[in-house]
Amino acid sequence: MTSPRSAIIVAGGVGKRMASPVPKQFLLLRGKPVLCHTIEAFHGFDPEMRIIVVLPKEQVGRWRSLIIEHGFSIEHTVVNGGKERFHSVREGLREVDHDGLVAVHDGVRPFVSEDLIRRCFVAASAHGAAIPVVPVSSSVRELVDGGSRAVDRALLRIVQTPQCFRADLLWKAFELPYDPAFTDEATLVERIGVLVQLVEGEERNIKVTTPMDMRMAEALMAEGVTK
Repeated sequence: MTSPRSAIIVAGGVGKRMASPVPKQFLLLRGKPVLCHTIEAFHGFDPEMRIIVVLPKEQVGRWRSLIIEHGFSIEHTVVNGGKERFHSVREGLREVDHDGLVAVHDGVRPFVSEDLIRRCFVAASAHGAAIPVVPVSSSVRELVDGGSRAVDRALLRIVQTPQCFRADLLWKAFELPYDPAFTDEATLVERIGVLVQLVEGEERNIKVTTPMDMRMAEALMAEGVTK
């Protein structure tokens, strides 16, 4: 029998890098908010999976108005976020009422495929923790005292979401005090001694945070890329 699954979708952006008065998760992509597309991806993968959306408290009312305006009917739970991502995910985790698997996903990654979601859940079921990654295609350098030095990009990976975990491991990890070094959930879970399994990610699983990202997202939609 399949373990119960939940998805925590974190949508805490305020649009600074997008240079827009509209939070990036609310920008329209093919006529509806980016966040709607993201929720649809997880619902399409598993219509029975509980979806928990974490938003800044001041954006909740606007979101409720948007889903009415766009006739968006996929059931989901809305939770007020916290000061940092750590606090927001922890608030979302409080809504998870099972000991199965939990995915944490960026609300502005609307092109996540059902295949990628499946791969991450399967790997998390087998190993406890799994994250999608893609190779680094550009040359990179590390800053050091007095200058910089080249780094072998073959040893580096770019981390994406969804990051998937056994619920008990994630609960245990979030008992730790907040540390600015916790840039994602995988970093936090590693702190309690869990080895994180790497899963092949997808180049099209972009994070929409800048105007260039939005143009790329519009191009992907125009080309008929589906989730």
